[in-house]
Amino acid sequence: MKIAVLLSGGVDSSVALRLLKDDGYDVTAFYLKIWLQDEFSFLGDCPWEEDLNFATAVCKQANVPLEILPLQTEYWENVVSYTISEIKEGRTPNPDMFCNRLIKFGEFYNKIDSSFEKVASGHYARVEKSGDKYILKTSPDPIKDQTYFLAYLTQEQLSRALFPIGRFTKKQIRDLAKKYQLPNMERKDSQGICFLGRISFNEFIKHHLGELPGDIVELETNQIKGKHKGYYFYTIGQRSGLGLGGGPWYVVKKDVRNNIIFISKQDYHNRARKEFFVTKFNWIADKPMNDERLRVKIRHGAKFYNCVLEYDNDTGKVILDQEDQGIAPGQFAVFYKDDVCLGGSVISEIQP
Repeated sequence: MKIAVLLSGGVDSSVALRLLKDDGYDVTAFYLKIWLQDEFSFLGDCPWEEDLNFATAVCKQANVPLEILPLQTEYWENVVSYTISEIKEGRTPNPDMFCNRLIKFGEFYNKIDSSFEKVASGHYARVEKSGDKYILKTSPDPIKDQTYFLAYLTQEQLSRALFPIGRFTKKQIRDLAKKYQLPNMERKDSQGICFLGRISFNEFIKHHLGELPGDIVELETNQIKGKHKGYYFYTIGQRSGLGLGGGPWYVVKKDVRNNIIFISKQDYHNRARKEFFVTKFNWIADKPMNDERLRVKIRHGAKFYNCVLEYDNDTGKVILDQEDQGIAPGQFAVFYKDDVCLGGSVISEIQP
């Protein structure tokens, strides 16, 4: 079987490559060159040069061919433009969702030779076939599990997806990297949004939206407490980066139209909610029953909530078994039944 491996230069995808090579597959590695590599050259040395150097070294050690695939235009059209639009509207984007659905398991599928039967990546997730359908299952590492970011994949995409490290924990992957003596075995995990690399999120926003000075206002008194450089630099629940004394202060509300950031010392703790609305469902295999008890994640990480989902067609309400303070429009709510990821939805508004 011919397998195309998405190789980032990190440890996870490098171990995935070696595992497939050990299993005797015909493997070709692909490094995706994306739009922001050239756009942010003004910041100095390109951080992706290091990624590519490690990817090249890993492939040389394993005697695996490496191809560099430019996808700058596709990234702009499918991922970056969405991110900028959501930020401008005051919502909380999750570009990794669209990076996986539209790029890694979308445009990439269309660019490579059809003789590649599978596309492999270094995601912590598992794919299994159940009857005539493919299901997405969690990995044994609850912290590293990445099914949350894969919840918008389709049956067709999952049928070609391969996650070689999905059955391992992060510690086991680190041990395998040392066993293989990988050139990047000591490299730290990357953090943040898929296409930014080491570029800060605020630098990205400033480059595209500029600065838009406005007032920071205390919610309870309506007093101006300071100035900010643009509502889009702030997220609900944010505590650091406000530059104000007498705190702690929390960002509790954003007035996008008037460019006002509202803060409070207490209100954030009173804004915890058990109910919120969702829309734009993507069910990977089978839809759950209406009013069925499920588990849900509202952000990447180990935290699940037990919940009830009431839905009809493309809208629904989620009722959690306990409150959460950080529910924000634009975030994704991803649903689970035991260890199966059923699919995801977009949080559309917070229940008053």
